[in-house]
Amino acid sequence: MQWQAAEPGAGASRRPVRAGKRESMRPQSTMHALLGPSDPAPVERYNAGGAAPVILLCDHAGRAIPQALGGLGVDAASLERHVAWDIGAAEAARHLALRFDAPLVLSAYSRLVIDCNRRLDDPTSIPVSSDDVEVPGNRDLSDAARRARGVEIFQPYHRAIEEIIEATSARGQVPAILSIHSCTPVFKGFVRPWHFGVLWNRDGRIAEPLMAGLARDPHVCVGDNQPYSARNKHGYTLDTHAESRGLPHVLVELRQDLIDTHHGAADWARRLGDALEPILADPRLYRAEKA
Repeated sequence: MQWQAAEPGAGASRRPVRAGKRESMRPQSTMHALLGPSDPAPVERYNAGGAAPVILLCDHAGRAIPQALGGLGVDAASLERHVAWDIGAAEAARHLALRFDAPLVLSAYSRLVIDCNRRLDDPTSIPVSSDDVEVPGNRDLSDAARRARGVEIFQPYHRAIEEIIEATSARGQVPAILSIHSCTPVFKGFVRPWHFGVLWNRDGRIAEPLMAGLARDPHVCVGDNQPYSARNKHGYTLDTHAESRGLPHVLVELRQDLIDTHHGAADWARRLGDALEPILADPRLYRAEKA
């Protein structure tokens, strides 16, 4: 192997998240009119020079809305909620990127603008409502308006993922893909007991030992394909970039109330990193195998 995992304990709690280098990426074409010069770039690469054969992804990292969309008609309080983004996921993912010296790709725009983990033809790709929040700005969109969101926000994010996978492969390495999400502690009145949800389909090379490792802590509750399942085929990112190539992969949900502060994000990223460390340190993981 050309890469060695960080020393045990050299986790996020010892390295501040701000230490990583951030690179914002904008589409080269200016043919479309959705994103203006004052809007953020649609995708961020964090710790892009990371040497690990591990790639971290955060599909719902940001909650930006293009100025041209005028807030989508959604009130400011709702844009702070989970309907708009995965609270705490980006910060937890940055801690993991530093711990394992792994590149991280993050989406900048709210899932209410376009969901980067849904196929473009999925009805929830551009939702007209989410939970109890109506999104007036997504109703009766023209084909051109939908296409602009796909071209300027969705495609740059997935192109960045492809580029990092290809760069890793060009070094003779098979990457492992880790997708970091967060979920609400309560959904429709149900109190979710899980601190971590491990989502996987057929490839359990990371998921199964990860669940076992996390469950060694008697104070941690781990959900196997909870609170969502990777087997319902609603997701897009891991199906497209990892499962189709036979790359080892997993999606991890962290409960938002655990990671919605700087301290919480660092602590729970450390716990996740401790369980991931022996898995990612095993050279036998880095092989393409279609389950």
